This record gives sequence, structure tokens and C-alpha cells, in this order.
Amino acid sequence: MEATCSPCGLLLFFFIGLYASFQCCATKIDANQTAWLFVNASQMSATKIPQTMFGISFEEINHSGAGGLWAELVNNRGFEAGGQNTPSNIDPWSILGEESLLIVSTERASCFDRNEVALRMEVFCDKDGDNSCPAGGVGVYNPGFWGMNIEQGQTYKVIFYVRSLNPLEMSVSFIGSNGLQTLATADIVEADVSNWTKVEVLLEAKGTDHSSRLQLTTTKKGVIWLDQVSAMPLDTHKGHGFRNDLFNMIADLKPGFIRFPGGSFVEGEWLVNAFRWKETVGPWEERPGHFGDVWKYWTDDGLGYFEYLQLAEDLGAVPVWVFNNGISQNDQVDTSIILPFVQNILDSIEFARGDAASTWGSVRAAMGHPEPFDLKYVAIGNQDCGRKNYHGNYLKFYTAIKSAYPDIKIISNCDGSSQQLDHPADLYDFHVYTNAKSMFSMAHNFDHTSRSGPKAFVSEYAVTGKDAGRGNLLKALAEAGFLIGLERNSDAVEMASNAPLFVNANDRRFNADAIVFDSSQIYGTPSYWMQHFFRESNGAILHNSTLQANLSNSLIASAISWPNAKDNKNYLRIKVVNFGSNRVTLKISIDGLEKNKIQKTGSAKTILTSSNVTDENTFNGPKKVAPVTSPLENAGNKMNVILAPYSLNSLDLLRNSNILQVTVSNSAQEA
Repeated sequence: MEATCSPCGLLLFFFIGLYASFQCCATKIDANQTAWLFVNASQMSATKIPQTMFGISFEEINHSGAGGLWAELVNNRGFEAGGQNTPSNIDPWSILGEESLLIVSTERASCFDRNEVALRMEVFCDKDGDNSCPAGGVGVYNPGFWGMNIEQGQTYKVIFYVRSLNPLEMSVSFIGSNGLQTLATADIVEADVSNWTKVEVLLEAKGTDHSSRLQLTTTKKGVIWLDQVSAMPLDTHKGHGFRNDLFNMIADLKPGFIRFPGGSFVEGEWLVNAFRWKETVGPWEERPGHFGDVWKYWTDDGLGYFEYLQLAEDLGAVPVWVFNNGISQNDQVDTSIILPFVQNILDSIEFARGDAASTWGSVRAAMGHPEPFDLKYVAIGNQDCGRKNYHGNYLKFYTAIKSAYPDIKIISNCDGSSQQLDHPADLYDFHVYTNAKSMFSMAHNFDHTSRSGPKAFVSEYAVTGKDAGRGNLLKALAEAGFLIGLERNSDAVEMASNAPLFVNANDRRFNADAIVFDSSQIYGTPSYWMQHFFRESNGAILHNSTLQANLSNSLIASAISWPNAKDNKNYLRIKVVNFGSNRVTLKISIDGLEKNKIQKTGSAKTILTSSNVTDENTFNGPKKVAPVTSPLENAGNKMNVILAPYSLNSLDLLRNSNILQVTVSNSAQEA
């Protein structure tokens, strides 16, 4: 009998074939979602990561310092922001009272030679008579930087300089944002202020207002001159003037170094507005301040060269001094006349490192720091390579600094990652701002860089543009992949820092940033929390690791050993970024350790992820995207770990044995 195929048989055959096809495809998908990581934790494979590997780059941008880290509440405290020509604009100062009651202007009448502009206030009303002053008096007020944060129970030191031909009767007050609530006040009565007189008063707040203002008022007829009006909270970090919450945020990153004061801020659009360190040291009252024309705002330079060095010391970080080399974005000094600029920088190094009896070391000592600062790195300019006079100027600075301070490491602006530099340098500066995909792929940028020349200082890296949003998860993960690549190439890279560090939410000149704040609130973006995963890498031991996966373009991993000072125990940390949209099973195999040298109890997994790669943190949700830590139950020499889509993962494996002491270094890391 001849066999026949019924319609039902054909249908059954079709479903069997479809099922087989699906199974084949499913097997392929499963294979694509599995990766293998091999870690060699033996002593012979290990190298030492530089102690300075990961740090921070501080630039006066986005009101990071003035109105940010520097806790001064008064904006334009010396009335210099309007320029040296008088009368001038006194913004953001405002007048309390009608024109018939007082006239306020500026005069070059100050007692300070370097900042001669002072405020002149002629008051026509009086306590009594037909032209009596309003009950609250007349005068001026300053709103600070988008409002002063005054908190109940806190004490604030107000200092100002005053002169008047008549006895002084004045009230100094913190007033709420509605202009009505008095948060703190003091009456100043001085019989003789015919010469410039310094007035200092402590105000304890009886209420809280995050957008308050400082007022100086009078009900007495006459002419009053005011200058250098300052208001600072007593509670700053170690009394050094740094806003506590912002300082603590950067201290929590455990930075190996701090680069300052920029950035383009160092250059200026024009040299006349470049950062000049000598104008920023000495008594704060005598500092002239300057207009940062790149980022378009005035700074009184209360946060000056000395304060940056103090900040580095307080953080336990190595200072990296970036100085102007006679070049701005629009004009430059010819090499033939650069020597005065060179001497200026030699003076700056003497200020930082010189004996207290030296010319500039004595200035530092007079500011309260007789011991030298630990200045080891200087950068000659910022992003100036390729400008007409950079090469010639650079060599003048290099030769002079090395002659006087041979131990200082000098950083060139020119990129030496793809070809050798044509001039001497200890390090070269490398900046990268790009989209997320490109940033992640640049993890391999230094894989084939020569190990014989100067090392890289990746002083500015960031995902920017649409991919970054205002600081989202996608940005953080791409940057994490890049940092893992730098960590794996730490024999060619000595330092790395994200930029910009801070942004005042009221002045977003550059997007996106690591830490967002206003007068009273603060939060870290996902990129900030990402940097926490690299806090223990400075000075740690790097192990060879090999990743095998069909997903090599979306996975990257590294392995380090590090000692935890908190519990005095040693850990093997494996960091992995999954930059893909699929969940991945990572099969980990660790060689070079004896069996059972990894403890299950005490090992942990930390993950940074979210439901959407565009998720961001906000003041209302400051930790929407933040690291989450949980026990790692299956910790061991061999284990499987699930990597969530778009995630940064850290596995901290508690070791029974002591941490490795490296005897073999500079071994090449496998790609």
C-alpha cells in the first residue's frame, strides 16, 4: 500500500520542525547570554596600580566654588564685579528704600590697594522728623548665590569694613526669602568710624530659610561707605571654609589626587581674565577677584591657590597644579618674552613647598600653614597643545621647573597615546568627551600604547550630549567601562578624573556633572556613584583576567586585590560592566588561589542599575540610581553570577589569606 500524508500529519510535521528550529535558536541565544571570566590571582601575574590612579578634577565652572564648595554666602562681597570704573553695577546687591530716602553708588574709596571699589550709601531719612526712615531702616541687601541657606541653631560670622563721618548705627540681619521674617539680627553702634573700621559679629539663626538674604540697614542720616562684606557659617570643614556636605561628597570618593583650578578657567578667553595665583593669596579682604570669562561669572577668589592646596591636604589627595603658560583661548605670549611668566610659576611652587623663611613660603606661613604642602605634579597649561607658542613656552617652563625642582612631575598638554611626544614630559594630558557607545569602546584605547614613554593623565573624561541627559545610568555605565579599561592599563595610565565635578543647579554651564547642589540640597548622579566602585583601586593589586564571550563588545571586566581598612580584611574584587540589553550568566573561574581561600560569609555583590538607562537622580529622588549591596551566597573559586542588563557589578570576595605582595610588575594585561 502506498503511504499518504494527511493534512493532520503535515500540520504535526510543521510544528515538530518549528519546535526544533526554536530549540536551535534558543540554544544559540543562551550561548550568546553566557560569558566566561578567568582570573589569575597568583603572585606572578599581579601588578601594582598607582596610588594616584583615580582622583578628581576641580574646575571653577557651574559655580562649583563660588556659591558652592567655598562656603562664602555673599556674592560680590567687595563690590568689584562691576569693574574698576565707577559708578558701576553692584549686582546682585539691591537697595532697600526709595530714591528719596537714599542713593547708593560705588567709588574708588576702599582702604585696600588691590580692590579699590567700595559702596557709598548716602541716607537722607533719619530717626525722627518729617523725613523719618521706615521702621526697618534703609540700606542694601545681598541674596548670595540664588539664596543663602540659613539654618536654625547655626552661627554665622559676618564681617564688613565701614567708614562714616558720623557715629555708626546699623543693623546686620539675615532676612527670610519673603523679606519679612528676621532669622538673626544684631545692632552695630560705633562712636568713631571716621577711618575704615573692621566690624565682626556672630549671628545665631532663630529660624530656617534656604533662600534668605543678608541686610545692612540704618535709620540714621549721613553717608556710609561699605566694603568687603562677608558672611560665613562657622561650621565648615575643619574651619577651612569648605561647605561640609560638598566636601564630604568628594571625600567619600577617596581621591588619590585633586587637579585644580581647571580646565578652561585656567586659560581664560583672554589672558587678562586668566587665573593669576598671586591675586588669590594673602588676606581674603585684599584679593581683587576676577571675572572668569570662559564660564561667564565673577569670583571673589576666596577659594584661591592656598585654599586649593589646603583642600588637597584635607582630602589626603596629591595636589595637581594646572597653571597658565602665557596662553589663553584668544591671545598668547610669545616665547621670547615668557620668562616673567616662568618666574611667576617658580614663585607658586615656592609658595607651596618653600621653607617658611623663603619669600613666598613666608606668605603661606602667614596664612597659617608654616609647613610646606606636598606639591608633586604640575601641568603646563590646559588643552593648549597645537597653539602657536605652546611648544616654545612649554620648554621654557619645563627646563626652569626641572632645574629648581627635579622631583616634580610635569604634565604636557599633548597626547602621547598614539605617537611619541617630541618634547620631554613625565606625563601627558588626555581629554575625552564623547557619546556613550564611543566612551565604552575607548576602554581599549591604551591597550597598545607604548610602555616606554611618559604615562597618561586622563584628567577629563565624560559622556556628553543626548546620551548623558542630566547625568543618567547610560552615561555612568559607559564611563565605568572606560575606567575598567584604564585600570587594566594602569602600567600606561597614572591618573584619571571625571569632569566636571560639581554643578550648581542654578547655573548649568556644562552638562552633565557628578555632583548636583543648590544652597541647601545635594545629590550624586549615577556617574558619581559609579566612581565609588573604583575607590579601592588606588594602590591595589591588579590581576590578569580574560573574558571569553560572544558579547565582548558589551562586557568588560577587571580584578584587583585590596585591603579593607574598616574591617582589616583582604578582598578580591571583580568588576564587570554589562553594557548590553540582555541578562548575562557570567561563569567565573579563579586560579592561583588555594581551594577554600574565598569565604562565602563576608563576600558581597554590589550592583548599579535601574529599570531604564535614561534614569537619573534628582533632589526629590537622590538615590534612584545608586549602588545596592547584598551577600554573595555562592562565593568561591568557581561560581556563576547573573549580570542584569545595563549594569555595573562588583563582587567583593573575602580572602582567608593575606593580600599579595607584588614582586613582578608591569606585566602586560590581556585584552
